[in-house]
Amino acid sequence: MVTGTSAPFAISAGDPAGVGPEIIGKAWDRRNADNLHCFFAVGDAASIAAHWQGPTAIIATPNEAQNCFQDALPIMHIGDNGPITPGNPTMSGAHIAFQALESATGLARSGAAGAIITAPVSKKQLYDVGFTHPGQTEFIAERCGIARENAIMMLAGPSLRVVPITTHIALNDVAATLTQDMIRNRIIASVNGLKRSFGIEDPVIALAGLNPHAGENGEMGNEEIEILIPCIEKLNGAGYKILGPLPADTMFHAEARAHYDAALCCYHDQALIPLKTLYFHEAVNLTLGLPIIRTSPDHGTAFNIAGQNIARPDSMIAAIKMAEQIAIHRANFEQYAHDSQSD
Repeated sequence: MVTGTSAPFAISAGDPAGVGPEIIGKAWDRRNADNLHCFFAVGDAASIAAHWQGPTAIIATPNEAQNCFQDALPIMHIGDNGPITPGNPTMSGAHIAFQALESATGLARSGAAGAIITAPVSKKQLYDVGFTHPGQTEFIAERCGIARENAIMMLAGPSLRVVPITTHIALNDVAATLTQDMIRNRIIASVNGLKRSFGIEDPVIALAGLNPHAGENGEMGNEEIEILIPCIEKLNGAGYKILGPLPADTMFHAEARAHYDAALCCYHDQALIPLKTLYFHEAVNLTLGLPIIRTSPDHGTAFNIAGQNIARPDSMIAAIKMAEQIAIHRANFEQYAHDSQSD
């Protein structure tokens, strides 16, 4: 049984004008109280100083982070953004955020970093400097050689994990987008991710219906009958454990959550509303299906409060802690697979 991981985690600092640098510094402040794994920031060192006044140390390689982590926040400085005004994003800041994401991803792919945690970025600013991906998840997947549809977004809190089957599309397009193949791929990826990254041997998945009351036997839509139920029946016949389709309004209370390991939801808000209602300050965004570990705080740049010293680091801390737990579970999973092949 593996109980720890040694390589420090890389945290891409996100937009220099957002709350990313502040919550990274505040997470370092709580390194001992929360027993956090060693990490280092990747970005413009000045962006940290613009938001947080703690001690910092410039490092050239991830290994150096171990030597200074207890005394200062290690920073891998990748370029000068120029003047930084918290709350006011700039084109140069978007370039730095892009470079930080690229560098941190490369460090995780090479094994020099044990995981990548991504601080919030402004997609609009990134698009303006040539970023062509829908988000950081898709960028990291491409760099890892993983097809976009195989990189699955999961949001997790202490007692709830959710996977939106469709993500950033208009609600009006959801019904036409859902297919049995899409649902099947999301379910299988989620099951494999729960086994590998969470140490759950025989995961149970709850699939939310698209329509009110899960369609009420066709009275409120046919998607459950034509798409969801056939998919569930095929997967259960293949040995998976899939519940549903369940009415979304009754599947997220505590008693219901005790019967499954993750909930798959048909659209973005169906998944995120219950999670953020329960765990607004503790939710973590993670990506299943990657060869590397990637987590992220489940909130945005919060330009409106940047520089006011009021941003809470809870979600960043949860992302760091979850990355460590995933690293441990993955190492145990791989050790078990190796031992099984050797027997």
